[in-house]
Amino acid sequence: MTNHYILAIDQGTTGTKSVCFDHSGNMVAKAYREFRQIYPQPGWVEHDPEEIWQTVVSTVNEAVSQIDGQIDAVGITNQRETTVVWDRETGKPVYNAIVWQCRRTASFCEKLASYTDLFKQRTGLPIDAYFSGTKIRWILDHFDHPNSEKLAFGTIDTWLIWKLTNGQVHATDFTNASRTLLFDIHKKEWDAELSGIMGVPTSLFPDVKRSQDDFGTVESISALSGVPIAGVAGDQQAALFGQTCFDAGDLKNTYGTGCFLMLNTGDQAVISSKGLITTLATDGSGDPCYALEGSIFVGGAAIQWLRDELHLIENAADSEAAAEAVHDNGGTFLVPAFVGLGAPHWDMDVRGVLVGLTRGVNRNHLIRAALESMAYQTHDVLAVMAGETGMALTTLAVDGGASANNFLMQFQADLSDLVVQRPQQIESTSLGAAYLAGLSVGFWPDAQSLKAQKAVERTFQPKMDEPTRQKFLSGWHHALRQAMTK
Repeated sequence: MTNHYILAIDQGTTGTKSVCFDHSGNMVAKAYREFRQIYPQPGWVEHDPEEIWQTVVSTVNEAVSQIDGQIDAVGITNQRETTVVWDRETGKPVYNAIVWQCRRTASFCEKLASYTDLFKQRTGLPIDAYFSGTKIRWILDHFDHPNSEKLAFGTIDTWLIWKLTNGQVHATDFTNASRTLLFDIHKKEWDAELSGIMGVPTSLFPDVKRSQDDFGTVESISALSGVPIAGVAGDQQAALFGQTCFDAGDLKNTYGTGCFLMLNTGDQAVISSKGLITTLATDGSGDPCYALEGSIFVGGAAIQWLRDELHLIENAADSEAAAEAVHDNGGTFLVPAFVGLGAPHWDMDVRGVLVGLTRGVNRNHLIRAALESMAYQTHDVLAVMAGETGMALTTLAVDGGASANNFLMQFQADLSDLVVQRPQQIESTSLGAAYLAGLSVGFWPDAQSLKAQKAVERTFQPKMDEPTRQKFLSGWHHALRQAMTK
């Protein structure tokens, strides 16, 4: 009998993974390649779209070579907001991809300030250089093309679909479209008025499909020739789906370099007034639903700082034993605002502070304070999510590298009074892309079957008494005020 698999292409900010999954959701093959980060000047970040494509080709071929069987479908998940514009006739990018981190369009965003409310109400997003719309405008302003009708825009998913199908399909999904500042998340269509304000012709835009849909078949990689591309979602929405958070009230946090919280709000589009982003996600049937998202800039990066700059630990895993070696944080709190603060504060001018140092504070206290900072920041976003939605949040699904830290996960459960669930498969982003594609072609029967087979590796129950919890939170918010005092 032939073995059958789903292939997920997980195209991230620093590298590309291709991962094969079996019917049980187990990873059976994986390949990874990094690519160059291009910094033309301070605050600018670019990628070479053709180099990204080559990492896709090489990782797909390597992953497929590791299996004995058949790939039934391909799913794609991607770094969101990163922007490519190319010539439809030649298939060549007219400029490098402008990465989501790039701040080059910040001054243009300031010129659009009078439209802030209009964009927020229609797109769920603040006007910010983070999103794709102003990046498209910058490329058009700096590239002289005689006919814009011949140009195509896409986020990285769209670029890969175009390349995989040999230019036969120019499409994206609702989740990626919702990150452009040009897509009405209520009407679920491109917004001509916003595009006009931004100065971006609608002729550049891809078709927008469900996250479980027909995105054509692979024609350009012989190992996948004729295989359907059947699932697409931006990375955080894919992680939400991979965690089987299909229903309103379902919640996940990805503990990576930063932390990304996402709450499924079902058919309720909650437009936040307290620093969260309203975006489109995917329900169990593959249709668009709404979600609230909170982005924390510095999560695991605080542990990297301890390792690389302070040399307090040799590797990130050492932080767990150090934190558990002390009874508490010794009254020390780290606000890791190395690049400002993200949700829910959105203050780019704040810088990091260490508060509460005494003679008795040692290395372990500092390491513990850095770990705790991830939980405190997450708690602040969770509190806003609960307040703005009125939802009673009970369970937090977790993934990402730092979710392997048992001290951090228990402290998060205690601090936020939530049950924290860590799955066996913490490659939630790749798994979400595979689930979307697999459901689309009948590899899995329905979303409920995925919920049934989800394996939880460990559950962390809240244990902390309320006075202790309030003492920690009071100390954190005092430290936060110290950091934000101009």
